[in-house]
Amino acid sequence: MAAVKDFADLSNKIYVGGEFVVSRATEHFDVIDPATEETLGSIADCPDDEIDQALDGATAARKVWTAMDARSRAVVLHEIAARLRQDKRPYAECLTREEGKPFKESVDEVSWCATAIDYYAELARHETGRLAGATVPGQFHFSVKEPLGTIVIVLPFNYPLVLLCWEAAAALAAGNAVVVKPHEQTSLTTLKFMEVFAGLPAGLIQVITGGARVGQHLVGSPKTHGVAYTGSVTVGQAVARTCAESFKPCLVEASGNDPFIVMPSAPLDMAVRGAAFAAYLNCGQVCTSAERFYVHEKIHDSFVEGLVAEARKLRIGNGLGAVDLGPLATRKQRDRYEGLIARARQQGAKVATGGGRPAELNRGWFVEPTVLTHVTPDMEIINEEPFGPVAPICKVKSFDEAITLANRSRFGLGSNLYSLDMDEAFRAVREIESGILWVNAPLLDNDALPFGGRKLSGSGRQLGPEGLAQFQNTKFVMIDPKASNQDFWWFPYSNAESFSPA
Repeated sequence: MAAVKDFADLSNKIYVGGEFVVSRATEHFDVIDPATEETLGSIADCPDDEIDQALDGATAARKVWTAMDARSRAVVLHEIAARLRQDKRPYAECLTREEGKPFKESVDEVSWCATAIDYYAELARHETGRLAGATVPGQFHFSVKEPLGTIVIVLPFNYPLVLLCWEAAAALAAGNAVVVKPHEQTSLTTLKFMEVFAGLPAGLIQVITGGARVGQHLVGSPKTHGVAYTGSVTVGQAVARTCAESFKPCLVEASGNDPFIVMPSAPLDMAVRGAAFAAYLNCGQVCTSAERFYVHEKIHDSFVEGLVAEARKLRIGNGLGAVDLGPLATRKQRDRYEGLIARARQQGAKVATGGGRPAELNRGWFVEPTVLTHVTPDMEIINEEPFGPVAPICKVKSFDEAITLANRSRFGLGSNLYSLDMDEAFRAVREIESGILWVNAPLLDNDALPFGGRKLSGSGRQLGPEGLAQFQNTKFVMIDPKASNQDFWWFPYSNAESFSPA
């Protein structure tokens, strides 16, 4: 029950100047437990002057941080990661209560935070620029990487801690200050998480709570110099437009609608289990969830039978219990998801299993893991991001058809293939239009490799060297140590180089 006390203590507070302080806001939002529908606490909708004061604090703090050498900054970040590993439970419990995911998944998320921080602590010591061969004898030519300034991170509710660390670790390691605008549903957990950053200069990382207005103010402020946004396409486009007005760099990770192709050479038992995990992890609230299944006609019926069996095994309930699926995070999210399922049925899809709410759970925003068959490529459920636990299955006649349908989407975040045919695997590498491809290994990440998408899934990359570069400026430097004569191209130009009639 420690989280309950934490939520009470953190309600209506923000994290600024290295301290938790009560906001001056007059407007507040309730935070509701998605499993019990009980009120966990409330968050402040911060006023503009409070936001500006936080940004001024970030400016002062980053001067202290950038004055430190890269090795010393790395030591501080490693200490944060070590502190995080000492006790993951408090943060995992808070996350499960606010967002709903099973406690095991919350612990995993906290673990991933520590690995990301360690990764960027070291990478930033190496990715500081490069030497190039000079074009003039005696000169010295090189580039240096510099921080952008103050970075705004706008977070979603589904993975608020790991996405924070993917972006904040890179931004901090690069020498920036960070201001976080968490999602309204998971702001209290994000505030609690600030405990682990206590070793940073006061004000270097801050949390400002509130709704859309707060995010807009942060993104548009001349006191911020880069933005990382994760969320919907519509808001991501608005963020990009605002940043474009001042050419402020922005990283946008918007929606996904990932295909999952299963071919006859795949081991069916593994394909079925992989499909269940890819579709139902975090109750389907993953930007890289498998949301469009293209299954070869030779194995379609067996695959459906196996996936239905897997879905029916899943235990549903409060994420603090012995369960595999928690609730959807908000009532609004459940209403949207149930509307998509209802329209899919109206358009001709058949429910092989699920499709409703668990009869034994009369409180909380729970839904059943669902398998849909008789699905056609033109249906809404195939062309929109469900963000819920549903596997709509289309039958295909060939690998060519599967590739064509996989690419027939406005989105291009992740994609999946189950096949032991290496020709099919490498064709998928060449032909599928996505930023990520998983072959026989769905949904895994790697801190050292980039995460991001194409098309309406956004722009820019998290993780890897690319994720660090999102928060760096590159400066080209040319030095002539002797300030020597450069008459090879200075004034006056020689007569011999002037134009003369032929």
